[in-house]
Amino acid sequence: MSKPIEFKGYALTDPTKWTDLKVIEFQPKTFQADDVELTITHCGVCGSDVHTLTQGWGDAKLPLVAGHEIVGLVTRVGDNVKEFKPGDRVGVGAQIGSCLSCRACKDGYENYCLQAISTYNAEYPDGVVTQGGYSTAIRAHQQFVFPIPKEIDSVHAASMLCAGLTVYSPLKTHGCGPGKKVGIVGIGGLGHYAVLWAKAMGAEVYAFTHDDSKVDDIKKMGADHIVNTQKKEFWKDYPQTFDILLSTRDVMGDKMPLGDFLSMLYVHGRFITVGLPDSDDPLPSLHAFDFTSNGCLVGGGHIGSKQECLEMLELARSKGIKPWVEEMPMHDVGKALQNVHDNKVRYRYVLTQDLA
Repeated sequence: MSKPIEFKGYALTDPTKWTDLKVIEFQPKTFQADDVELTITHCGVCGSDVHTLTQGWGDAKLPLVAGHEIVGLVTRVGDNVKEFKPGDRVGVGAQIGSCLSCRACKDGYENYCLQAISTYNAEYPDGVVTQGGYSTAIRAHQQFVFPIPKEIDSVHAASMLCAGLTVYSPLKTHGCGPGKKVGIVGIGGLGHYAVLWAKAMGAEVYAFTHDDSKVDDIKKMGADHIVNTQKKEFWKDYPQTFDILLSTRDVMGDKMPLGDFLSMLYVHGRFITVGLPDSDDPLPSLHAFDFTSNGCLVGGGHIGSKQECLEMLELARSKGIKPWVEEMPMHDVGKALQNVHDNKVRYRYVLTQDLA
């Protein structure tokens, strides 16, 4: 008989030392009939982890194990689970629960459920605090567990489950495909995925960056055009050009020329922001005139649904798409977090298990 899983992970215990994570034991989700338990082999490091651990999005529930780009092997399933069995390789992303009964959930938009539960720094109805993937194991409702195609390596699949899905979902929703001009604003962890997906979906892809050191990388990712946002009034070269502008920037401030970005949209084009800055860094102000010349729309997104995740994984499998990732042992999580904070990662870190 196998020994019970020990739930432990690298946790934030002192907010003033947000890269100095301590190994703790924690209480997992109360196991229920719809749950899947898995031992974790890989976990990506996301900008969301940095915003949470630095308290940029508000006070965290301490001690806190972050991480929500999780791949592992199923060890146990509840009585209602038919899709998975022990030994299956699966993933868990940034959401781990919802009510499953509201209009959004029934319509396949469970990622927009008003009672959505985040994979870490949230609470289950019974009061258990959710803990993430910088750990040995996790339990999740089967709706928020994703089968990983055998053709996709675990180290590549991990960061797809938040970063990849966060940009795939709005690209799919807003019609990215052949004949469309799509601009990706900010080529970091999210943006590099957006270039890969948009190109694979058949769009003409423009990458907006201020970082000359990334130009060669962006070309290799498949972008058709590169726009230097350091150029004065760069937007004037692209009036009414883009069907979609997808912004992954998680720093806004007064220097973000949002109204000028909107001027580059074609009629009824969409500016979609998926980067989430700290709570004290709002979007720049807009005027009603910014919307009149092209009838443009502004929106956002929140990760993606299970159906979208399965579609994304199939796109990656069928097209052989591989993200640009760097592997590190999980005990180096502090270094990874600091480098994400300092924009030194090219383009995602994935941690490999060293606690189990």
